[in-house]
Amino acid sequence: MFYSKRTRSLAVRTYFLKSIIVNQKSFFATLLFLSLCLGLQAQDFQGVRGLVKRRAPWLNKSLALKKVDFSGQKDAFTLSTVAGKVTVAANSPSAAAFGVNWYLKYYCHRSMSHMGDNMGAVDKLPMVNAPVHIEGLAQYRYALNYCTYNYTMSFYNWEDWQKELDYMALSGVNLMLVANGEEAVWESVLDALGYSQREIDAFITGPAFNAWWLMGNIQGWGGPMTRKEIAERAHLVQQMLRRMKELGIEPVMQAFFGMVPSSLKNKFKAHIVPQGNWLAFERPDILDPSDSLFTRISDLFYGATKKLYGKDIRFFSGDPFHEGGKHGDIDLKEAGIKIQDAMQTAFPGAIWVLQGWQANPDKHLISGVNKKDILIQELFGENTQNWEDRKGYEGTPFIWCTVTNFGERPGVNGKLQRFADEIHRVRNSPYASLCKGIGIMPEGINNNPVVYELMLELGWHKNKVDVNRWVKSYIYARYGKTDSIIQQAWQYLLQSAYSSNLGYAEGPFENILCARPGLKITSVSSWGSLNKKYDLMAYKKAVALYVKAWPEYKNQQTYRIDLVNLLMQQIGTEADSVYARVVTAYTNKDRPLFDNAYNAFLSLFDQAEALLESTPFYQLSTYTHQALALNKDKTVGKNNLLNLLMLNTYWGAVDSSHDALHEYAYKEWAPMIKTFYKARWVLFFDHLRDSLEGKDAPAIYYYQWERDWVTRKLNQVLANPGKPKSDSENLGKLASQILSNLKY
Repeated sequence: MFYSKRTRSLAVRTYFLKSIIVNQKSFFATLLFLSLCLGLQAQDFQGVRGLVKRRAPWLNKSLALKKVDFSGQKDAFTLSTVAGKVTVAANSPSAAAFGVNWYLKYYCHRSMSHMGDNMGAVDKLPMVNAPVHIEGLAQYRYALNYCTYNYTMSFYNWEDWQKELDYMALSGVNLMLVANGEEAVWESVLDALGYSQREIDAFITGPAFNAWWLMGNIQGWGGPMTRKEIAERAHLVQQMLRRMKELGIEPVMQAFFGMVPSSLKNKFKAHIVPQGNWLAFERPDILDPSDSLFTRISDLFYGATKKLYGKDIRFFSGDPFHEGGKHGDIDLKEAGIKIQDAMQTAFPGAIWVLQGWQANPDKHLISGVNKKDILIQELFGENTQNWEDRKGYEGTPFIWCTVTNFGERPGVNGKLQRFADEIHRVRNSPYASLCKGIGIMPEGINNNPVVYELMLELGWHKNKVDVNRWVKSYIYARYGKTDSIIQQAWQYLLQSAYSSNLGYAEGPFENILCARPGLKITSVSSWGSLNKKYDLMAYKKAVALYVKAWPEYKNQQTYRIDLVNLLMQQIGTEADSVYARVVTAYTNKDRPLFDNAYNAFLSLFDQAEALLESTPFYQLSTYTHQALALNKDKTVGKNNLLNLLMLNTYWGAVDSSHDALHEYAYKEWAPMIKTFYKARWVLFFDHLRDSLEGKDAPAIYYYQWERDWVTRKLNQVLANPGKPKSDSENLGKLASQILSNLKY
């Protein structure tokens, strides 16, 4: 629609007068905004404009983006319709992107997520009838955990990262961890220190394990990487950083905090403290920050960082003594000062980001630092209140975060109302001035999109959010439509799996189908739990309503992905009950009951397999294809695939007596649900049956069986990569059949 200059001017003045009458309280924001409306042709926020072209091209021609100065305010935006155009006036790219998202969500009912998008064009662009002005109360809106870079992002290419960064920008993220590309930094450092390629290979991990390397837990596992591969990963990070700058997202890069190869002590005389083992993996050592060699290496490290990634980095992350590290006779107070000094020398004004995880950061480590240049992440906010117990981390700026997911293990979970309540409580506590924002820190992010959307949006809400009300808009945007059936289903979900009253838990409640078999199983992963503490009947009612909604929602990708996810958790609940029958029958030596129970148990795998085959999101081939496609070099592709398969099965261990990480990152993927998990249970049931029949029943060596399966699968995929399947047409019928078969 075209307007003459005079007509447009009249429209603006008329709109301005109406706005004052409608809402006098927003007079200042409206005046400031409308005073700029005659200059809408200006091309501000080009990065956000590019985002819109990529994700919502149907909105592009009808969208105006304008940079303004909201005096004295943090990130903020005003959303309005002026002269027929949706207009976002903002004071930062991040605020502009979130303003676009606000319009997409609350007016167009559209959304992006890691579990499907609903970003199709709307029939008619909705008007914003009165200006909406929103200020970001959180200075920092942070995203990602070191582990996310492996459990989710190990094999992301540039297309994947473009989508990821667009999602983060739309979600209002303005601070994000960048935990890949450090291989090139360390390669440069170790080259300068006289290391051979073989010695470098022994330090740098494979592409699916660099998170634990950077946290100082492991070295070398899953490697080596070729020099070309390292260079390509560095180039990918350079692309990421350029795009992040356009979108107003500052990177958190790796700090040098003293982590060095365990071989360094054989090359240099210095005060180096061996760190021993982390779950049987040899850890890198820690070089005392007070040693002169620390200064030399930090100069090399930050010099390489500048050369590769630029001089304008402000945030650096690194936690010495993570998860059981030993400080020996290192003076912690002095170490903290030296680490910060090295960072500030290389990057004046840098902020050191530390994880508030377990006992970290040690209070002595931060006792002598300049605390205005420190930012601590209250990492495990769904279960902890370290910010309160430690009196605002001894007076240190912090952000409130949630992990929610460990190992990217599947499952519906998230203490949604607790997030809103705790953030509100922090803002009204004696430590409110120290709380600088919020964040999401999942170990894997391909799950529970509602958690991440709520958490990041809480950074823009002044009043405490009632999740029962908030979730209605979430549903509408996720599916592009809503009705009483889905709304009621979510009320049941909020009463069950998404309840905040479930006590301590590390991630979702687990699926026994994926457990290493046994007669006394309490968890699938070493630190997880099978004990589903939520209202099981309320949850099943939610699932039944989702199945009932099929005819109306079947064409929505997001609905189909959610339906499979919800049903898989219900199958897991059924499996708990059937497993208990297997154990009882075996204990009582009741062969007929045993045969009936274990056959019922095995049938659940078949139902799960059929369900997972309906959607590429839940198929192993989707992820093996991603790993193989990242690099054309066959040797690199093979190692990528090996890394993927190891990570999601046995993870890694140097021997069977130190095997605590198996199933830490288990997945409900077809055909793994049958070829790995079911096959393993069949071995166990055959063993039990032989025992009941008085036959010789030697113990099963699962440690070796799992490694043999990975080798076989690796060779199968290399010979025939395959493609993901899609059978969404029959999903509704299948879902109804499965639900009717479940007794629990």
